[in-house]
Amino acid sequence: MRLTLDSYTALQSPLHRWWPRSKLVGLGLLMLGFTSVQQVQLVPICLLVTAVLYMLSGLPWSFLRSRLRYPGLFVLGMVIALPLLSGSTILWQWGPLAIRQEGLMAMGLIAGRFLSIVTIGMLLLGTTPLLKLIDTLVSLGLPTLMAEMALLAYRYLFDIADQLAILRQAMRLRGFQPGGNRQSWQQLAAVTGTLLVRSYEQSERVYKAMRLRGYSNGRSNMSSQIQGWGRAPDIAAIGLCATIALILMSLQIWPVVSGG
Repeated sequence: MRLTLDSYTALQSPLHRWWPRSKLVGLGLLMLGFTSVQQVQLVPICLLVTAVLYMLSGLPWSFLRSRLRYPGLFVLGMVIALPLLSGSTILWQWGPLAIRQEGLMAMGLIAGRFLSIVTIGMLLLGTTPLLKLIDTLVSLGLPTLMAEMALLAYRYLFDIADQLAILRQAMRLRGFQPGGNRQSWQQLAAVTGTLLVRSYEQSERVYKAMRLRGYSNGRSNMSSQIQGWGRAPDIAAIGLCATIALILMSLQIWPVVSGG
């Protein structure tokens, strides 16, 4: 099994060339602005900004589709009933089923914000190597212990994936056919248990090896190699993202100000 966390981080798009520290802050501000949106009329602006950034990144659309599949289905399952249950203004009715305006607007707001925020997060991960991203977080104040835990998890995630691939191949060679019966679920549970036990044993071996080499979480020498905020265009991009976020936030309170 091959994990594709850094499949497209070697491209040369404007987002790939954006200085990591500035990129993290800029896209973080943008996600904060998207989170503040409470009016469905502003969702198209969020989606437009997100689409422009994604096109600038040069990432293929298949990259986004493959990573939105399962979280998208989860969110869809949560909001799909809103037009049928929420609100009093009926737009369409057929027997006991009725589509309500308020529920439809709530569904559009939740789905639009989710798509925008998750896509921006995927842009950050898809255009920045994970190791460099962790280094950037350390430069912004992330505790070194958490950074070391993330690095170890990233390192041994590939080993766990390889072990899972070996177990799946062994099951296929023994004639296992996945199905919905009880025996299939028992075999899958056994494989999951085996994988967890092997992962735990490996973590114990890694920890003992680190202790023998003098590791102590109280005396970490880890330091960030990411310094500064990049060149003028990198800083200007932060300003642009901050401006968009402030505009979205100000549009939330404008009706209150004008109404008062």
